[in-house]
Amino acid sequence: MYPNLYYVFKDIFGVEWNFLRVANTFGVFVAISFIVAAVVLVAELKRKGKEGLLQPTEINVVVGKPASTSELILNFIMGFIFGYKFIGLFLMGSAATSDPPAFIFSSLGSWPAGIIAGLAFAGVKWWEKNKQKLPKPEERKIRFWPHDRVGEVVILGLVFGLIGAKVFDFFENWDDFLKNPSEYIFSPAGLTYYGGLIFAAIAIWIYARKHKIGFWHLNDAAAPALMLSYGVGRIGCQVAGDGDWGIYNSAFKVNNEGVMSTATIDDFNATLQANSAYFQSHYGSLADVPHHFFPKPGFLGFLPDWMFGYNYPHNVNEAGLRLAGCAGKYCNQLAVPVFPTPFYETIVCLILFGILWMLRKKFTVPGTIFAFYLILNGIERFFIEKIRVNTRLDIAGFQPTQAELISTLLIIGGLVLWIILAKRSKPVSLAP
Repeated sequence: MYPNLYYVFKDIFGVEWNFLRVANTFGVFVAISFIVAAVVLVAELKRKGKEGLLQPTEINVVVGKPASTSELILNFIMGFIFGYKFIGLFLMGSAATSDPPAFIFSSLGSWPAGIIAGLAFAGVKWWEKNKQKLPKPEERKIRFWPHDRVGEVVILGLVFGLIGAKVFDFFENWDDFLKNPSEYIFSPAGLTYYGGLIFAAIAIWIYARKHKIGFWHLNDAAAPALMLSYGVGRIGCQVAGDGDWGIYNSAFKVNNEGVMSTATIDDFNATLQANSAYFQSHYGSLADVPHHFFPKPGFLGFLPDWMFGYNYPHNVNEAGLRLAGCAGKYCNQLAVPVFPTPFYETIVCLILFGILWMLRKKFTVPGTIFAFYLILNGIERFFIEKIRVNTRLDIAGFQPTQAELISTLLIIGGLVLWIILAKRSKPVSLAP
């Protein structure tokens, strides 16, 4: 596992660059997922614009004005934060920066770097505005197509997605959150996908209404992008080992040096007994430890064992037991290999993206490709939850996970939406 880019470069290139510790591997893949989603979304919105399905809007802007005081202050603040924290990460001693995430959320930083960077940001803003200054500022009309606004849409999705993912994680782990709220709020770990999806969808819906972008066409354009983004993001979960793994696969075992091998159910029970204190602290009793005995099928013998059970050594959550001979942070591995569900979701979602991409031009009723996405997304997540580790709710005698509940609602909502939109449009939902 690679908790951050420091370990990637150390393992692949043999270099130890401490400043790379600030780049969380999961965060890097989240950034990549937003970039690929933006590329796909732009392509789809451009196509819809050429087909006359989306129209541009015109706005009045004043050009030629010098930088305002508020713009200079805002840029100074942004530069100060960048210098105080991120440049400070390189300038301050290792004692202060050995744990970059903790340093970023602390009050520590470099005042000189913050002031210099703040002045630099404000100076650049003043220079840019001064270069464009006119003797007399003019009001001009600028035409904006929906694809010109993708940058704003992606930023909205990122900001409100992260907020929603955190909020839903609080609810999913409510008891633990109440015990230590500050740790949950400021921890880079703990993000619930559906919370991010719901918050981001609401924010983008408001934005689309404000800028008169066809809502259902925007949703249809976003559907393949969302599926691709989710699949790419799950690569980060797998590579970093952020806890989004499955339940134990008792058909595999691992020694304290991280070497995996096949196992019997007796081996699994022996592992439980040997580490009873650890398992009881997490599950209450040994009888409640979730697992499935699933050996690698013979016809899939050419595949590596880790695809069926993985111990996530050096995971970013530092979950599990200590690896022998490892010192410092990120020295844990899971006591028993688990189903690598992030890997499964990456594969499935990339396939589903391909299906959405191939069918996107055949759905002629606005909104139906998005409804189809909701159905596929719900089905994928509902079934992966059967082998995932998640907190279960207690609702009228049933004990679904939060994701199972939401994925079921997505499937039902997608079907209902499809039927309503198809009835409104009448003819057909698929082009010949």
